[in-house]
Amino acid sequence: MDRRIYGIETEFGIAHSAPDARPLAPEETARRLFAPVVAWGRSSNVFLPNGGRLYLDVGSHPEYATAECASLEDVVAQDKAGELIIEDLRRQTQEALTAEGVAGQVYLFKNNVDSQGNSFGSHENYLIARRTEFARLVAILIPFLVTRQLLVGAGKVHPAGPEDFGAVRVGAGSGAPSYSFSQRADHIWEGSSSATTRSRPLINTRDEPHADAEHYRRLHVIVGDSTMSQTTTALRVGATDLVLRMIEAGQILPDRTMVDPVRALREISHDLTGTRPVELADGTRRSALDLQREHLESVRAFVDREGAHHDRVPWVLDLWERTLEAVARQDTAGIDTEIDWAIKRKLLDGYAARHGLDLSAPRMAQLDLAYHDTAPERGLFNLLQRRGLAAAFVDPGRIEAAVGTPPATRAAVRGRFIDAVVGSGHNYTVDWVHLKVNDRTQRAVVCKDPFATRNPEADALVAALRPPEGGPAHGDAPVL
Repeated sequence: MDRRIYGIETEFGIAHSAPDARPLAPEETARRLFAPVVAWGRSSNVFLPNGGRLYLDVGSHPEYATAECASLEDVVAQDKAGELIIEDLRRQTQEALTAEGVAGQVYLFKNNVDSQGNSFGSHENYLIARRTEFARLVAILIPFLVTRQLLVGAGKVHPAGPEDFGAVRVGAGSGAPSYSFSQRADHIWEGSSSATTRSRPLINTRDEPHADAEHYRRLHVIVGDSTMSQTTTALRVGATDLVLRMIEAGQILPDRTMVDPVRALREISHDLTGTRPVELADGTRRSALDLQREHLESVRAFVDREGAHHDRVPWVLDLWERTLEAVARQDTAGIDTEIDWAIKRKLLDGYAARHGLDLSAPRMAQLDLAYHDTAPERGLFNLLQRRGLAAAFVDPGRIEAAVGTPPATRAAVRGRFIDAVVGSGHNYTVDWVHLKVNDRTQRAVVCKDPFATRNPEADALVAALRPPEGGPAHGDAPVL
């Protein structure tokens, strides 16, 4: 595909802590968090003027799905805008509780595992052509995704060490305390499946294109970690996009099918050297570093032959190579402002050295969690970024704008409709493809092209709504 639509869905962890009183249950905390959303959109499942979706997922997890994006800059900005939106809801909730005399603090975490060992996800979406042989694509992509955590894992402290890789359950181990590349790796159970919660595959195969099904399919990757670093997010999407382009072009690649991709995922996550060999179906054994280098070399040759499809491709290839070199040399100095697991590891190592601790200390697990705290005044990643110790991929103004402004895709059509229909006071129904006014006329528009920034039928519907004076201006985010 010459053009691609990208999107990221992020589930956030939520908690209310009151050491000297009884804390609110997660369900009650989430209900309070979404009170402004319900007041604005009459539901806890809404689409926003920036084209994204905000809703309360199973397990009382706030979830934000970015709008359809057609560039790495937009997907990073929209992802970070989601953090701002969710964090503003947390701040409003905290202020309301304080005014009511309810003790304690509300916390939101952009991570993947809670203190009870429950996992929640960060899913990536890539639009692919329907003509692409999906089974072939999945088979080739799984070894890349299994080893991709060397590049874009969020990092995780294991105070009691990893559990035996062959164990059925996941929990505290009994060995030496350790650090892993990925938070999500220990909670994935299949290579591919149409389920998301029961089996947690690397790739969800359910066929929901959210576009013209004759021409498109949506690849739904659910193995990734929630990434705080803008540059890690950009590499996560950018490198995967390049591998997809190579597969779509029909390039013949060596068969790197793994005997047990789930076991390999866990083993690789807990081997920070990247050298532990995993068994392939052809009887050979290869390390994660070897396989990632092979993918990088293949992609470089593909780009040299076909050309770069956007100006950030050289940036993606450079950071990809530097990260693999950092793992190989066991020296993260060249990436410890760009790659989440390396940024966090530097922070933890520095704190441990200053205070004479190791990873078994409860304080280290607290710092691990605090790295993902969305609150500007508490979150350690946010603190590092303010101090210039975490690199940026887009400027702050673009992120602020993305809170209320959709990217130049179908999201712009949806955003204009939402502005108009909310301003007019009509009841309405919106999803990724459909726009509908729920009145006597039941006016509805279908938007199948995710690249189209205009839709004549939708424009006519918006014009007919005629929002009253004083209605929300385009771009105003309802929850801020």
